[in-house]
Amino acid sequence: MAAKKAISDYKKALGQPEGLAELTVFYCEEVFDFLAGCGMDDEGFYDALLRMFEQALKYVLTLPAGQKATFIARLDRVRQLGQNVGWGVGDDFDHFWSEAGLVGEE
Repeated sequence: MAAKKAISDYKKALGQPEGLAELTVFYCEEVFDFLAGCGMDDEGFYDALLRMFEQALKYVLTLPAGQKATFIARLDRVRQLGQNVGWGVGDDFDHFWSEAGLVGEE
């Protein structure tokens, strides 16, 4: 996937936490824009989404408090959208959310 390569290249070149948070959160948001237009029945696709959501949470949590709120709100929207997808995406999103200590922040 070109998007994952772009994120990897950015991480190697600059690796700024805010930039990584933006890229990974945007990736997750775009997946749901894509899914709104067509269906997807591919386990690998959803596995990649789960890994990216987990990475996005990790990057967001490294940000200073003033920068976190917007990203957390965006990821919470993604998490909520994930509840309507099969393959256990919603459950896994909730698990990562809980592991990150964000229960009660939704």
